Amino acid sequence: MTSIERTAYPRFKRLITAHELYLFFAPTREEAAWAAERMDSDGHQLALLLALKSYQRMGRFPKPDEYPEMVVDFVRRAVELPEGTAPLWETGRTAERQRTEVRRRVGATYDQAEARRIGEGSIRKEAAAKNRPADLINIALEKVVGAGLELPAFSTLDAMASTVRKEVNSSICTGIHDRMSAVERARLLRLLEERDADGTTQYNRLKKSAQSPTWSHFKRLITHLDWVDALGDTEVWMDGVASRKVTDFAGEADAADASELKAYVPVKRVALMACLAHKSRMRVRDELALMFCKRIATKAKKAKEELEKIRLAEREMTEALIGNYRSVLKDIDDGGPAQAALAKAAEMTAEAVAALGRFFRITSPTR
Repeated sequence: MTSIERTAYPRFKRLITAHELYLFFAPTREEAAWAAERMDSDGHQLALLLALKSYQRMGRFPKPDEYPEMVVDFVRRAVELPEGTAPLWETGRTAERQRTEVRRRVGATYDQAEARRIGEGSIRKEAAAKNRPADLINIALEKVVGAGLELPAFSTLDAMASTVRKEVNSSICTGIHDRMSAVERARLLRLLEERDADGTTQYNRLKKSAQSPTWSHFKRLITHLDWVDALGDTEVWMDGVASRKVTDFAGEADAADASELKAYVPVKRVALMACLAHKSRMRVRDELALMFCKRIATKAKKAKEELEKIRLAEREMTEALIGNYRSVLKDIDDGGPAQAALAKAAEMTAEAVAALGRFFRITSPTR
């Protein structure tokens, strides 16, 4: 049975704030007068108002034991009923009369057969792509509420989702099984019997993920891809099957070991293994591409490091050559035009300094 907490089925929260009480469960004066006109006792009036406000909030009539005490007390105080007044939950004709009054006031239609028909149809349609019962129940809730119908009991929707899901999954498994040849089916089933050198069945090969991106692992992964491809054309097997369904079936097969799979009926066993093989082919290709990219990235990083080392070495060599060249030029130019120009410049500088000295002596005042 699916946990109701995992679905959107309307129910009372475990903790209801004061704001939520006033927002969703406070009867208006008109609603209080309406209940007083139709019920002849305080207890029946309180029960009718609780049914009204709950239906307005949740689209269904809760069972008597579902009502939180804080909601009952809040509604009783809101319409100023005597302290200690308890709702009188009637059965039979009185209870049906209360529900009929509520339906008339909110404009709801009571047609459980139609609600079940809509719910089952929506579940059957979505079950071809979705596998979680909670998701299927939520789809049914949306469609029934959209049709303006009163919600069936949660147990009804849960049983419906379980039955329809089982039928749809059985049909999908049969389709996968029938699209495989007898040789392909036998090849898959042998994986549960044949063992590798480590003692595990070859079925476990389908579950293995890639290792670190070393060259040896890369070559081993290519060999593994060839082995998986040899199992058969899984694209043909999965023709028309929703990808989410394939993923769910493959996950179920991955969680089971060889002995557990042998307990499945043959059609389902083959279908689950086929889905796992299909996901394995996809995963190995992704891992191979990722490992290739990692190998290329590693090589590129090493190449950049080597290039930087070469660049630094060449710069050192260039600087050494420039130093040597300067020394050679200095030796070659000794006594040449450059040295003569430097000597001439020094002589002219000395003459200028001497002239300035004489100028200052002439212009300086005598003592």
